[in-house]
Amino acid sequence: MGTPGQTVGPFFGQALPYPGDSELVPAGRADAIRLHGYVYDGDGEPIPDALVEIWQADASGTVPRETGSLHRDGWSFTGWGRCETDRTGHYSFSTVLPGATEEGRAPFFAVVVFARGLLDRLFTRIYLPDHPANAADPLLASLSADERATLVAEADAQGLRFDIRLQGQGETVFLQHD
Repeated sequence: MGTPGQTVGPFFGQALPYPGDSELVPAGRADAIRLHGYVYDGDGEPIPDALVEIWQADASGTVPRETGSLHRDGWSFTGWGRCETDRTGHYSFSTVLPGATEEGRAPFFAVVVFARGLLDRLFTRIYLPDHPANAADPLLASLSADERATLVAEADAQGLRFDIRLQGQGETVFLQHD
């Protein structure tokens, strides 16, 4: 039997964000992409005070073991970033496309979402659009076409867009993590 949850948030702007928190790599780096989107509530309204974290492998599929994620040095890729949503519910990361961590597996970003009213954080994934390994990915293969669509980003001019819907129509598939 676990300890009962409490709602996540409100967040305190002076405590969680830090300089460079959403810049896993400098935006001007040759292989940098923008991963961005919006966080919506069950009514389709943007959430202006959510917090999105990503964890990812580097472009070669190596899971970084670097320490010091809070102290960006511009050289070390730690594979972790945090971004608060703005007043329109938008978040944005400067990062690289992840590589597959295992042969034949689809590369993805692991995502954690914190928002007011949640009893606990939510876990999901962002898969790359049109990646050949998506078809064989065990998680994606276990979902209906509509559910799969909630886990695959869309390509745009700067990189990838991925909207997170906490409830309702088009709700993002969330994962259980023990």
